[in-house]
Amino acid sequence: KARPIGELLAPVAPFDQKSGRETWTVAFAPDGSYFAWSQGHRIVKLVPWSRCLNDFSVGTADFSNVAGPRRLSRQNSDGQLQRSEPREHTIDCGDIVWGLAFGSSVPEKQSRCVNIEWHRFKFGQDQLLLATGLNNGRIKIWDVYTGKLLLNLMDHTEVVRDLTFAPDGSLMLVSASRDKTLRVWDLKDDGNMVKVLRGHQNWVYCCAFSPDSAVLCSVGAGKAVFLWDMDKYTLIRKLEGHHNDVVSCEFSPDGALLATASYDTRVIVWDPHVGSVLLELGHLFPPPSPIFAGGANDRWVRSVAFCHDGLHIATVADDRLLRFWNIDEKSPQAVAPLTNGICCAFSTDGSVLAAGSRDGSVHFWASPRSISSLQHLCRMALRRVLPTDKVQTLPIPPRMVEYLSYKI
Repeated sequence: KARPIGELLAPVAPFDQKSGRETWTVAFAPDGSYFAWSQGHRIVKLVPWSRCLNDFSVGTADFSNVAGPRRLSRQNSDGQLQRSEPREHTIDCGDIVWGLAFGSSVPEKQSRCVNIEWHRFKFGQDQLLLATGLNNGRIKIWDVYTGKLLLNLMDHTEVVRDLTFAPDGSLMLVSASRDKTLRVWDLKDDGNMVKVLRGHQNWVYCCAFSPDSAVLCSVGAGKAVFLWDMDKYTLIRKLEGHHNDVVSCEFSPDGALLATASYDTRVIVWDPHVGSVLLELGHLFPPPSPIFAGGANDRWVRSVAFCHDGLHIATVADDRLLRFWNIDEKSPQAVAPLTNGICCAFSTDGSVLAAGSRDGSVHFWASPRSISSLQHLCRMALRRVLPTDKVQTLPIPPRMVEYLSYKI
């Protein structure tokens, strides 16, 4: 059984409606400094993560007057240095929040835009942004350190269901929407829209960048799993194997694996380089037939998250269980009760899993502890730079090729 370490509860009004309270997204800042969650009714809460962990260890969850670690300098969006420390912020986004993503300009990477003479925002080296995707199709960009609204991006015509920033520090943002499109925005060019990616025939639920920012995965209704080349903005391939809507996706830290979660009761772990299925994590035993899996059942998988050790996967399903899996095993390593869970994410160091629920609260568990083998660490180091086809041409024994390809 997984060990719970704490929870953050949303305030409940006396005549609160059930609808609109959902925590659709939880997110950790890339540097581990902040945790954000949409606690329903337009509100996003930003909490210094170290302070949050301290409060869990002493058994309180009140952030109002605890001093956090000092931050000597922060650069705001005007490029001025300011003395500050991580502060809690409550942000009213003006509409129901579906998607959240942190964006960092570290490591520094130049904008792709040609017009570099003048920009309204000079995003500095020490910039941390929060993007929020709203029910009305807008995307609002906030300065995490001050809680100020910086940009309002308008182009989607339906709910913005998910957001993801490129991990390379370029501040390229991709939004997935119910209007069946993905849109690419360059925040270093004042939020100008670069490209519209079309191809989904139905709602787009989720999108995720590969660790090298070269490939984007998008998933949606109608069994769709698409891989996009983010240099040319073209479709690389569609992955086929799910029997129902696909609602969540995430790459492993070395980019060699892609996990997708579906209402067909399964999580599939793919090799995104060649499009093959490496592993299926079933949430119903015996596995359902494609016809049953394509309909309504109480085992819909809502969310999947890859741990940063490259070994563990977490899933949230409608059977009121949260599961921790090891990629070497077909049965869960640990489980925990979670009523009405709808999203999950690992902390930046992989030690904690956060899961959001329909009542606006977030629950936290300690991740299963394990020390990665030297073999696995070497495999991850290699796979960060070598795609599958290059691995298969290495002059090494076949068994080593299989191990490096995650086939054993």
